[in-house]
Amino acid sequence: MSKQLSFTDIEYANRERKTKREEFLECMDSITPWDEIVALIEPYYYHNKTGRPARGIETMFRMYLLQHWYNLSDERLEDEIYDSYAMRKFMHLDFNSENVPDATTLCKFRKIIVDNHIGEMYFKAVDKFLDEHGCLMHGGTIVDATIIDAPKSTKNEENSRDPEMHQTKKGNQYYFGAKIHCGVDAGTGYVHSVETTAANVHDGQVAYKLIRDDDEVVYGDASYCALEDHKEIKNDEHLSQIDYRTNRQKPYRKNAWEEGEGTRWLRHIEYRKSRVRSKIEYVFHIIKDIFGFRKTRYRGLKKLETKAFMLLAQANMYMLAQSGRLKNA
Repeated sequence: MSKQLSFTDIEYANRERKTKREEFLECMDSITPWDEIVALIEPYYYHNKTGRPARGIETMFRMYLLQHWYNLSDERLEDEIYDSYAMRKFMHLDFNSENVPDATTLCKFRKIIVDNHIGEMYFKAVDKFLDEHGCLMHGGTIVDATIIDAPKSTKNEENSRDPEMHQTKKGNQYYFGAKIHCGVDAGTGYVHSVETTAANVHDGQVAYKLIRDDDEVVYGDASYCALEDHKEIKNDEHLSQIDYRTNRQKPYRKNAWEEGEGTRWLRHIEYRKSRVRSKIEYVFHIIKDIFGFRKTRYRGLKKLETKAFMLLAQANMYMLAQSGRLKNA
């Protein structure tokens, strides 16, 4: 049975154009497999037979995704849903019969997601879906990492920063936080592997965890230039046979080498490597610029890991919608 339109729905339907927020939420609503998500969370959700009935899993998960996409606190998100027509429409809420779940309810739902590793399960389910529908090419992986800032303030009960986060230097600037390490399919650009560490962990120490069993070539930037020398790779029969096409350090950019045919050829080789490697930068663009995840809100790597799995799974679905292959899938 179709849902009866309210006066607000009728009024908004007569607008000349939709907002970018509404277009984005309609896109994500159409591509997210809601039935599979409900089935995934249901074994871990409340099954109490007394007391106040629990809110629906789909409703809570929609609210959970909104919080991730717009990086809002629990209380701020509750206010935003009341205030934004696009968010209320995405939540499928009818204010005549129900209210927005409060901040405490969302906090408890998020704890269920984190404690039961549902973020990782959801990411693997999306990866399996892409693989079964021919969206992954296999054979090659691009590896890279991005820094997620953490609060530097010590104005808390412990009078200290998050002990699981650390400081690192990139270029001439210092950062405090964590790293999200990603392995991306070299052919299609979809994320297939994720690891989270403190920011001071070198990219090369985690790279071997991002490589698939059937990969034959690996691409990476200059921070992975000595990847084949790591003991985890040298001592593994499969990893030691992979062709590591990583960018070299670039002394020729500092006029250390004389200009000539060899230097121009080296630049061309490095350019071709970068053309493939740059696909992973679009993934970081989605989670940082479109989803707005540049700074972690909660303490501890476990919560960060869950959020990374969720956002990167949604990034894969977002790229699938952009590719136009969703109908075929």
